[in-house]
Amino acid sequence: MTSSPDGRPGPEGLDAPEGTEHPDASGQPGQPGQPTRGTEPTEGSARPRRRKRWWILGIVAALVVALAGYGVFQYYSLDAGIRRSSALAGAAQSTHGDTNLLVMGLDSRLDENGDPLPQAMYAALHTGDASHGGLNANVLMLVHIPGDGSRATAISIPRDDYVDFVGCPDGECKGKIKEAYGLAYDQEQRRLAKQGVKGHAANQQAREAGRRTEIATVRQFLGGVPIDHFVEVTMAAFYQIAQNVQPIQVCVKENTQDSFSGAKFHAGLQEINASQAVAFVRQRRDTVHPDLQFTDLDRSRRQQAFIASLFHQLKQANTFINPATISSLINVAKQNTAIDAGLDPIGLARDASAISGGNLHFFTLPVQRFGFDPLGQSVNFVDVPVIRSTVHAILTTGNAPTASATPHPSTTTSASTTPDRKVDVINESGVAGQARLVLDAAVGTGYRPGLTSTGVRRVTSVVDYAPGDSAAAQSLADFLGGIQIRERASTPSGSLIVRVGNGFTLPAAAAAAARTGSPTAAPTPPPATAVSAVGGGRAGPPPTALTDLSGGGIPCVK
Repeated sequence: MTSSPDGRPGPEGLDAPEGTEHPDASGQPGQPGQPTRGTEPTEGSARPRRRKRWWILGIVAALVVALAGYGVFQYYSLDAGIRRSSALAGAAQSTHGDTNLLVMGLDSRLDENGDPLPQAMYAALHTGDASHGGLNANVLMLVHIPGDGSRATAISIPRDDYVDFVGCPDGECKGKIKEAYGLAYDQEQRRLAKQGVKGHAANQQAREAGRRTEIATVRQFLGGVPIDHFVEVTMAAFYQIAQNVQPIQVCVKENTQDSFSGAKFHAGLQEINASQAVAFVRQRRDTVHPDLQFTDLDRSRRQQAFIASLFHQLKQANTFINPATISSLINVAKQNTAIDAGLDPIGLARDASAISGGNLHFFTLPVQRFGFDPLGQSVNFVDVPVIRSTVHAILTTGNAPTASATPHPSTTTSASTTPDRKVDVINESGVAGQARLVLDAAVGTGYRPGLTSTGVRRVTSVVDYAPGDSAAAQSLADFLGGIQIRERASTPSGSLIVRVGNGFTLPAAAAAAARTGSPTAAPTPPPATAVSAVGGGRAGPPPTALTDLSGGGIPCVK
C-alpha cells in the first residue's frame, strides 16, 4: 500500500488509475495520483482507503421477481439466511402508504462477512483482488414506490457529490457523499479495536455504524426524505446475479472500449455475459476513442439502463420458472446482501408491478460544476436547495419537473403553523453554545421555551417525542435541517427534546429566527428541469441537467 505525503492512503495496484480519474472544473478528466479515501482497511490499519464505484440495482429486480415466482418455502429460506440490520431503528417513516427504499452498492472486493471472494471471480470482474476496493457507497439510489399504486421513481445520487456528513465521522464533516459509510466504519473499527473486539464481530458492528451514517447523510442531503428500507450489496452480488440471468441485452450509442474496466461494446443492441455486464455498469472512460469522454453521471445512466433492460428481459422471458435458478439467486442474497430488519421480501415482491417496465422512471440528479475539495480530490459541487426542491417535486408528482413544476416546500415556518410544544435541548455535540442556539431558534419560530443542558457525546442529532406525537416532532426536525426523530415513552406529553449531535449545523432560516425572534423567508428555488437521459448526441446529456430515463424497453445510452 502506498501513502500520500500527509499519511493518507494513496492509489495503488491494478486498478489505481480507475480510482483517480474524474472530470475537473473544465469537464476534462482529472490527473492520476490524487489522494483517494475509503478503502477497506486491513486489521490494524489506521484509516480506510476510499475507492471508486461499480454496482447496480439489478439484484433487487432479480430477487423481487424470483421471490414472486417461487413461493413461500424459498422466501423463508431467504428470510432465515439473509443478513438483517437495525440501522433504521427509530427513523422517521413515510406516510400515505408510500415506501422509500435506499439501495447502497459498496465498492468492496469482499463478501458481506469481510472474507475474500474466489480467485476466479476477481479475474472476471477486472477490478483487482481483495486488497482493492473499499466501503464507499458508490451506488446510491432512492426508489420511491407510491402507496396509491402510481408510477414508481428511482433517483440516482452521483457518488462524488460534495456534502455535509452527519456526525462528522472520523472527524471529517464534509466530503463525497459515498464516503460517509467508510469513514464511520473506520471510526467504529478503531473504537472496537481499543476494546479488543476484532474479526467478523468488529466488521459487522462497524458496518452498522457505516450504514447509519450513510443513510442519515443521504436523508439530510435530500432534505429530510424518510428512508423506510434499504438494501446493501457487494460487487460479488451483481456478478452472481448476472451469471444467473445472462445473456442480457443492452444498447449503446457509440462503439466504445476501455482497457481498465474491460468494456468493449459496439454501437446498437447486443447481448452480453456476466463479466461484460460488470464492465457495462463500471465504464467511465474510453481508452480507444479519447474524444468520447465519460463522467460519473454517464455511469449512473448506464446502471439505470441495465436495470431497465433487465426488467424488460425478465418480463419477456420466464427466466425464473426454473427452481434451480431461483435457489441460486437466493443463495446470492444470503452471501452478499444485507437488508434492514423491517423489510419484508414478500411485501417487496407484491410491489414488483409498480417497479417494472414503463411504471418506473429513473432520474439522475444534476451537479453544478466539477472541481476539487481542500484535499485536492475531484468532487461534484451541487446546489443543495435545488437538489431538495427537485427531489420533492419528483416524489410529490412522480413526473419529471418542468418549468411550471408543482409547488415545492416552503423554507419558512410561522407561529400560526408551529405545533404548540415545549422544546428542551440537550447539547451532546461537544461544542459549547449549541443548546442555547437551537432553543433560541425554536422559540423564535413559535415553540415554547424549555430547558437547556449538556449530555454525553452522540453522533447524530435527533428529536425525541412522546407516543403519538410524531407529526410535531417531524415539523421541528425539518425546521432544524431534516434531523432524525425518535419515539420515546419517557418524553413528557406536549414536549419535544432535541439532542444535538456532533457536526450539527443550524440551517440559515433557523439561525435567522434565533437572531431576530422570527423566521426569515428564504426563496425556495424551482426544481431542475429534466432532459432525456438518452439525448445529447455523442456527448450525452450535460452533467448540469436532471435526466429522465423510462424503465420500459431497452434504452440506448452513451
